[in-house]
Amino acid sequence: MRPLFLEMKLIPRKLLLLGLLPMLPVTAVAEGWTFELEPYIMATSISGDASVGRVTGVEVDVDMSDILEKLEMAAMLHFEAHSSSGWGFALDYGFMDLGADISSPRGGVVDADLRQGVLEALVLRRTEMGDGQLDIMGGFRWWDNDIDVVIDPAILPGSADFGVKEDWFDLVVGARFTKPLSERWKMQLRGDVGGLGLEADFTSTLGAGFRFAMTQSIELDLQYKATWVDYESGSRGEPGYFQYDTVTHGPIIGVNFKF
Repeated sequence: MRPLFLEMKLIPRKLLLLGLLPMLPVTAVAEGWTFELEPYIMATSISGDASVGRVTGVEVDVDMSDILEKLEMAAMLHFEAHSSSGWGFALDYGFMDLGADISSPRGGVVDADLRQGVLEALVLRRTEMGDGQLDIMGGFRWWDNDIDVVIDPAILPGSADFGVKEDWFDLVVGARFTKPLSERWKMQLRGDVGGLGLEADFTSTLGAGFRFAMTQSIELDLQYKATWVDYESGSRGEPGYFQYDTVTHGPIIGVNFKF
């Protein structure tokens, strides 16, 4: 048995080792990886058609000024991780909570509270193309829509309040190309397609933009992005029916941190 004073001397070393143990796996995992974290804002517009219950073919036209006026909460964040092997993954989440007056082709107004969340989770495979990079992407896009509506008597006799909550997953495949234009500027193009009747009939994203290197580890991200979706569930004319055929689009500005 060790003397008590030796045990007392060993305690600080034991505590130091215990403190370092949680860091060892992190260091091992992070070795050979690079990471990107980008908070961003999107001047969003939503246009298309929606049907909820007995109200069908309602034109959705929520432009940027409406969203800025009605916006109650928004959160947008992008994260990427790339391995030296060429494999990586990306996560992107955008959420909006807003109320808006949506016009109907039959006249009157639908007063709607729209909460839309979109999560993308993609596996990436990167290859070098000259002085550019090509990322082949595959994964899913998760839509989470919650719509509460008040129907004007001009649309339906009487007044009706009801809502619908729908969420679904769409498999997507696509590509992204990045090419330097100068020492600080680079161009980025991105596109994907999915749905194909598994959940939504169709979904697609197109994006184009530029990045400016402010420092070695911070970039300014400027782009325009549009995401289409055509989704339908339930039976037309029934209370649980939901149809959402829209495009969410607008310019994006973000700050990308590399570490």
